[in-house]
Amino acid sequence: MARKEFIIHPTRADLPYSAAVRSGDFIFVSGTLGHVDAAGNPINGIAAQTIQCLENLNRTLETAGVSLGDVVKTTVFLSNFDDFAAMNEAYVKYFPESRPARSTAIAALVRREALVEIECVVYKP
Repeated sequence: MARKEFIIHPTRADLPYSAAVRSGDFIFVSGTLGHVDAAGNPINGIAAQTIQCLENLNRTLETAGVSLGDVVKTTVFLSNFDDFAAMNEAYVKYFPESRPARSTAIAALVRREALVEIECVVYKP
């Protein structure tokens, strides 16, 4: 059985889960929101929230010593199906060539103002 290493993003150590967990050659990253910027200011619109989500995700990955280029699977949760196309436009900028496998689901998110949440799996031997 692979050993688990808990990687907690320093600014979110107060939450009851790990931002990321390494198990063997895989890193599992918890869902990341993009409804506020680093200063806590609200971000409006699906494209801007998707970009902030991916920036937040990238910071967690950097903490784990990996990058978006190492992502093999993402799951995107949208609060509104009508946001799918705009989310895709922003998303593809972060995965221009080597695109990970992806699932997308419409779901009620934990914060009402959040329009998108993204989680991922990284493979890094």
